[in-house]
Parts: sequence; C-alpha cells; structure tokens
Amino acid sequence: MKIPIKVLIADNHSIVRNGVKSLIEKQNNIEVVAEAANGLEVLRLLQSGIAPNIVLTDIAMPEMDGIELTKLIRLNYPEIKVLILTSADQEGLVISCFEAGAHGYLLKDVSITEVVFAIEKLFAGFKHLSTAIGLKLLDQVQGKYELKTNDVKTNIQLSKRELEILRMIAEGSTNGEIAEKLFTSKRTIEGNRQNLLNKTGQKNTAALINFVVRNGIID
Repeated sequence: MKIPIKVLIADNHSIVRNGVKSLIEKQNNIEVVAEAANGLEVLRLLQSGIAPNIVLTDIAMPEMDGIELTKLIRLNYPEIKVLILTSADQEGLVISCFEAGAHGYLLKDVSITEVVFAIEKLFAGFKHLSTAIGLKLLDQVQGKYELKTNDVKTNIQLSKRELEILRMIAEGSTNGEIAEKLFTSKRTIEGNRQNLLNKTGQKNTAALINFVVRNGIID
C-alpha cells in the first residue's frame, strides 16, 4: 500500500476547505492532515509538528496571505511543496507566487481531477501551472511583444518533434517535464528550446510563444 500524500489546506472560507477536503480525500493516496484559515494558523500547525507534503493554499487570507506564507515555508520548511489554489488570475500575482517559492498554481474553477494531478505532480518533484492559467497569461502578455516586420519569419520549417515541444512550452511545461514526457534528457530539451529561439529569431520563451501564436505556427 502506498504511503498517502499528506496535504494541509489553507483557506479563510470553511466551505472551500470542507469541499476540497471531501473531494481529494476520495483518492486513496491523499490524506488531509490539517486545515487552516490563514497563513499564521498554517505556521502554528507546522511548528506544532504537523508535517504535510503539500500545503494547498489560497492567496487572499486575513492575518497572513498565501504569498507571505509561501516565502516562510520555503525558508523554514523547504521540504514542503506549496500549491496555490485561488480565483486570482492576474499575471503579477502568478509571478509573485512563483518568485516566493510556490511549486504550483491553480484556479478555483479547475476540476478536482486537475487538483489531484497537481498534488501528485508536486509530490513527485515537479512544478505545475494549469493550462487554463497558462493560456490566460499568454493572452495578457501578447500585447507586450510587438514584432517588427523585418523580424517576422513566416517561412520557418519545424519538425514534428519541435512542434510538439513548442506546444508543451506554451502550456507552461518545464524542460524537465518535457524531457520526462518525451523520454529524453533535460539537456536535449534545453538544446531543442535554444534551437527554436534561434530559428524564430526570438530572445526568450515569452517572445517565442508570442511569435508562434501570432504567426499561426501553433494554435
């Protein structure tokens, strides 16, 4: 029998905590070990000896919000993974959460299947950004990268594998995650990513995604 993944749920709305707990505990491999209404309560629970593998937390909470909580968990309990579950889809908040040390970010309108998938993914050592929030971010950043006419390369020839990697990059997958899915090495994917930048004449991943979407290379 597998050892269950231990989860601590933090949200200032008890109905949310109870709902999430009820749904994820239907999984044989997940156990909710504690609940908290804010970041301070989470820290007290951790200091008392509660030892979750994952802290599933909202951002907006009284006394201590999810971002500050994430920073303190990263500093004092680096073995614990933080998964954000929130209704906030602003680009700045997503970036702030990951800069604080979060390992995953989900919107509250995702299915319970994706919540469980994200928990299992974080437990296995990976990060997770849901497709929904990834697409929202892509829409928000597209206007930030204006392509000059002489920079546009519309006659780019990409292999089937390169297109597959492009789609995974656009979905927010890391080099390690792409390597795992394609059964290759992380170093190979790093090389593929650099080749894509070179072929399209782009300087970074955000510009690459914007370029391929604007030019219809991927949907």
